[in-house]
Amino acid sequence: MSSLCVYVGAYTQDLGWVNGKAKGIALYQLDPATGRMTQLSETTSDNPSFLALHPSGKFLFATNESIQWGLSPDNAISAFAIAADGALSLLNRQPSLGGAPCFVSVEPTGKFAVTANYVGGNFVMYPIGTDGQLGEASDNSQHGASEPAQDQQPIPHAHSMNLAPGGKYALGCDLGLDQVFIYELDLNRGKLLPNSEAVVVRGSGPRHLAFHPNQKAVYVINELGGTITVFTWNNDAGRLREIQTISTVPADYTGPLACADVHVHPSGKFVYGSNRGHDSIVIYGVEQATGRLILLGHEPTRGQTPRNFALPPAGDLLLVANQDSSDVVVFRVDASTGELTHLATNDIPTPVCLKFA
Repeated sequence: MSSLCVYVGAYTQDLGWVNGKAKGIALYQLDPATGRMTQLSETTSDNPSFLALHPSGKFLFATNESIQWGLSPDNAISAFAIAADGALSLLNRQPSLGGAPCFVSVEPTGKFAVTANYVGGNFVMYPIGTDGQLGEASDNSQHGASEPAQDQQPIPHAHSMNLAPGGKYALGCDLGLDQVFIYELDLNRGKLLPNSEAVVVRGSGPRHLAFHPNQKAVYVINELGGTITVFTWNNDAGRLREIQTISTVPADYTGPLACADVHVHPSGKFVYGSNRGHDSIVIYGVEQATGRLILLGHEPTRGQTPRNFALPPAGDLLLVANQDSSDVVVFRVDASTGELTHLATNDIPTPVCLKFA
């Protein structure tokens, strides 16, 4: 088996709710046979809590999530060049135009990046130069009030923004408003054009989403509700239609719960979600005709507070970033059943985002 390379985004500061111990973005070599990870390099960056790779593979973008929850210059998006050995060098930074940037993605042409600001409650679009540098924001879609509050709801809390297949649409999850906002991307002007909206059950808190490989289904994981909502997706019209909502934890579980991330296996046969509090990965089978989910089981993450997790293109492994136990746990994936088998636990400080190089 050939080795794989993984970038790890992590917290670097004590933010009150997490005591970041990392230095920035680290690059690791992963041995697929053993699950062991060896650090190759590390680049200093403040709280790079989410990462995105450019389609060319030449650049990487990171959110810098500041303790200054507001229009502080510490809340930013950073652009890095990737050297031949995978090492990163900072190109530039742009202000995120909102507090607590928590997600960044790049549309398929590589000309624009989009980000979500959790406290700001807004989605922002940036042009990307041919040299990988971020230009000044070309659009800023603000949902309602942007002042922080004691409660997570009902004010806007933009938490993620994913690109639909083909890159015509961007889907933004707003945890505070219980909505998924669908925008059409205007790549000529760099604008987010409102197209449609989808609503989940009040108080669910949509956080992240993932597309099925057949492009006909979308899976939205709801942080507050402990559920995944399944939608059909019309890629021509840019519209979602709800068909199912299913729990992410056992029926008898009554402890703390905050869902974090969701991914579809490359085969399209399985869907996985991470449960903070229950500290598990939920495993579902997928009805191929409808996209609906069938619960298969739960696998303990063998660590505390699982955030982002990742599967390589081959789908033979699943890596989990356990934030509060400071480790990345590697599982083998059974291609027939979707079951997870523990391979290794790697000590990595306060990891929150994993991206295969």
